[in-house]
Amino acid sequence: MKHILGRVAVAAIAVAFAGEAMATEWNVSVWGKRRAFTEHVEKLAELVSEKTNGEFTMSISYGGLSKNKENLDGISIGAFEMAQFCAGYHRDKNPSITVLELPFLGVANLDEEVAISNAVYAHPAVQADLARWNAKLLMTSPMPQYNIVGTGDPRATLASMDGMRVRATGGLGKAFSAVGAVPTSVTSSEAYNAMESGVVDTVAFAPHAHLAFRTIDIAEWWTENLNPGTVNCPIVVNTDAYEALSDSERAALDGSVDEAIAHYVANYGELLTKWDGILDEKGVKRVTVAEEELAAFRAAAADPIRDAWIADMTAQGLPAQELYDLVVDTLAKERM
Repeated sequence: MKHILGRVAVAAIAVAFAGEAMATEWNVSVWGKRRAFTEHVEKLAELVSEKTNGEFTMSISYGGLSKNKENLDGISIGAFEMAQFCAGYHRDKNPSITVLELPFLGVANLDEEVAISNAVYAHPAVQADLARWNAKLLMTSPMPQYNIVGTGDPRATLASMDGMRVRATGGLGKAFSAVGAVPTSVTSSEAYNAMESGVVDTVAFAPHAHLAFRTIDIAEWWTENLNPGTVNCPIVVNTDAYEALSDSERAALDGSVDEAIAHYVANYGELLTKWDGILDEKGVKRVTVAEEELAAFRAAAADPIRDAWIADMTAQGLPAQELYDLVVDTLAKERM
């Protein structure tokens, strides 16, 4: 009997170890701290674990695996299985998705931002672009239009922006440059120190980032309607890791994306409803930019930057006009 029980115990242990061996854990590289910008990643991890009974889990690291500007490189070499990055951090590495960072696209809300991102991510040329980094686009990180905070006199006219040092990346940086400002692409985590020390005069962020990176804590004013555009920050997975998943794991991952995005959008909506109260609490003045100034900004930045982008990307072999038209057409369909 002892021998039989012993064999049963050994068999049970072997099964347990086999179960552990079959479990899949992905490392996920993001940055900063948990915030509205990362809630879809957190929700995705939760959903995937639930759907696989804990056999497929994700370990989310906030800066412990890589610097944010090096996440795509980490994906390319398989240093981790999933990561978030922003197109404007390294435009040369992901030129196709920078169409989503063109200024004054006219995106009105997060649902529209999700729609145009999904459409662009599904385009074969975009998938081939990211495949150079062994990366598969999984989902976007939809953000509302950026606005700037600063200290001292508000920058509410184009004349006042001339020479303004602004933390702005990608297409936003080009837009500010078009009206005489001086953009710098310090990382989001460096923005507070850059503003506090006077390296920059202003910082362009979406509301969640002004909160998460504390620029709102030292701001005296906020432009509530400048809305020059936003940045596009995909979640990508290492292609080899994705293909190595079992059918059920892959189904759990792919099948959780829409729900994770819906959770993100709902959570961000709650933050936006609280935004006015946050500004009041911190004593930040709301600055409204006059319509004639906005029109002048669009005239200086929108068409010229778009045309230059199309010419540049076409020269690089990308179907640039097609990608831009895809954005415009998708927005039109969303509003029907």
